[in-house]
Amino acid sequence: QVQLVESGGGLVQPGGSLRLSCAAFGSPLAIYDMGWYRQAPGKQRELVAKITGGGSTDYGEFVKGRFIISRDNAKNTVALQMNILKPEDTAVYYCNAGAQRGAVYVIEAWGQGTQVTASS
Repeated sequence: QVQLVESGGGLVQPGGSLRLSCAAFGSPLAIYDMGWYRQAPGKQRELVAKITGGGSTDYGEFVKGRFIISRDNAKNTVALQMNILKPEDTAVYYCNAGAQRGAVYVIEAWGQGTQVTASS
């Protein structure tokens, strides 16, 4: 069973950048679609970005070209490059791994989350 570990969060000034990384253990990353989600206090978890096993990407509307998701199957990692960070991007960021299992799409793992804070 795959296990995910995020890293790269921290405190950054508005307008700055951070690069999050999610490392997979126990299974090859290549067989999974990967996603980044975030959850701010008092709000629901929302999609930030996702990338399929074939490399197709999708982003939350609020990203507006500021973030880029990428994957390196050889290193078993997926990254989220975040630029022009805003205070409203402050949240805990989680990665997940999903796959089609027969007729059902299953999210097989979530990471523990990494805190991102954009504040002056």
